[in-house]
Amino acid sequence: MSKQITQKIIFKKTKPKDLFDLYMNAKKHSLISGSPVIISSKKGSPFVSHQGYITGQHVYAIKDKIIVQTWRAMDWDANEPDSVFTIVLEPKGKDTVLHAIHSNVPDKHAEGIEKGWHGHYWNPWKQHLSGKKIKRPVMEGN
Repeated sequence: MSKQITQKIIFKKTKPKDLFDLYMNAKKHSLISGSPVIISSKKGSPFVSHQGYITGQHVYAIKDKIIVQTWRAMDWDANEPDSVFTIVLEPKGKDTVLHAIHSNVPDKHAEGIEKGWHGHYWNPWKQHLSGKKIKRPVMEGN
């Protein structure tokens, strides 16, 4: 069985472009994650982050509005299909609402992944955007 993780995060005084770039720009994404990231907006291009723990492919993007990619973690069983991760950026005045929809996540990994989005992405993004030092959670095995 699989689950869908849906998250809504408000980024105060932030433009959609800033969030889009934090995810789609390899240098900025690497800064946030703390390790090199391979990412491109070219359809079918690979996505690799967190030292190869997460892999996938770029499926679709509309600059500053939407990102869609396949996504899987290294510890998923071989018979578990890739999940689909989507970010939708909604401007709301001076703020941006980020809608994250992560579909087809294996049940046994859903809770950790849901927490991981906050610990490895949304909270570090907020820290970075406010000029604070990024505090990253310790990944298992480190």
